[in-house]
Amino acid sequence: MIVEQDSKTLEQAAGAIEVRQVLKTFAGRHQVKALEAVDLVVAPREFVSILGPSGCGKSTLLRIVAGLTPYEGGTVTVNRRPVRGCSPEIGVVFQSSNMLPWLTVAQNMALGAKLRGLPADGMAPKLARLTEMLGLKGFENHHPHQLSGGMRQRAAIGQILALDPQILLMDEPFGALDALTRDKLNVELLRIWQELRQTVLLVTHSIAEAVFLSDRVVVMSGRPGRIVEELKIELPRPRDPETIKQHPRYAEYIGTLSRLMGVFNHDGH
Repeated sequence: MIVEQDSKTLEQAAGAIEVRQVLKTFAGRHQVKALEAVDLVVAPREFVSILGPSGCGKSTLLRIVAGLTPYEGGTVTVNRRPVRGCSPEIGVVFQSSNMLPWLTVAQNMALGAKLRGLPADGMAPKLARLTEMLGLKGFENHHPHQLSGGMRQRAAIGQILALDPQILLMDEPFGALDALTRDKLNVELLRIWQELRQTVLLVTHSIAEAVFLSDRVVVMSGRPGRIVEELKIELPRPRDPETIKQHPRYAEYIGTLSRLMGVFNHDGH
């Protein structure tokens, strides 16, 4: 079901993430208006994906919510508090794993907690559980160069999950991986989310990834980016690829989003 943006609905809603009429312009020799009047509400424990053409401001929006990028107009709140810089409530996973090459997997996963001054003895059981959950057991003493790309991304996710963020922001975390590895990690991400149920906002270029993972998919326009459509994904949970891809509504959602993204026109061409 496609749901058009409705200002009254947005005013009545209360979310873990609330973006209201946000504007962003990058200054320089030629000013670039990246975002214009963006409205987005993400409910607690909801999994929302953002789709849109390259350069439409998806990553910029994510960085604004994370407190990493300033904006000129509108408001952004996380758990009803204005975003003014980085917050311990928010964890961010980027496309690059950002693991330090001289540290082991275990040391990298513990790094954020160490920098925050959290007690090491209290972190040990949590890190052991995360290592098991992420399929990294037996690789704790390996260095990043000894891991596959998928394993490095799992370790990077573990580094963020070790800090117990209430909100997880993910910017094309599997975009640099091959299709098979990406599909496997989508299954892992969904399994982790179904266990931990954090609020997730994911930026992706993959329509299939968005449909498989999400409760709702929002579509942004070309620059200056604004949210023009949203699609509720009413597929049963828990989800596994084999079952979901056979569900009659899966293909319907893929087709609807493909048309919205301009992959093919309304005649199917």
